[in-house]
Amino acid sequence: MSKIFLSFALLLTFGSTITIAQAQGQSHSGTEAEQRACARDVSRFCRKVMDQGDFTILACLQQNRPKLTKACNQVLLNHGQ
Repeated sequence: MSKIFLSFALLLTFGSTITIAQAQGQSHSGTEAEQRACARDVSRFCRKVMDQGDFTILACLQQNRPKLTKACNQVLLNHGQ
C-alpha cells in the first residue's frame, strides 16, 4: 500500500511539467488527505500498472476519470490534471 501512496504523492508533486532529472533527484509528497483520497481508486483501477511509473498511474487515473471518486477527481483537478 505504501507504493501506492508514494507513487501518487510523486504524481501530485511533480505534475506534468517536471523533467526526468528533477524527478530522480527530489522526493516530495502530497498531503496525507490527498493520498487517502486516491489510494482506493489507484488500487481499484490502476493496480496492473502500479509498477510502471508515476506518469503511467496518472494516465490510468485520467483514463478512468468517470469512475473515480469525487474526492480523487477533486485532487487531480486541484493539481491541474
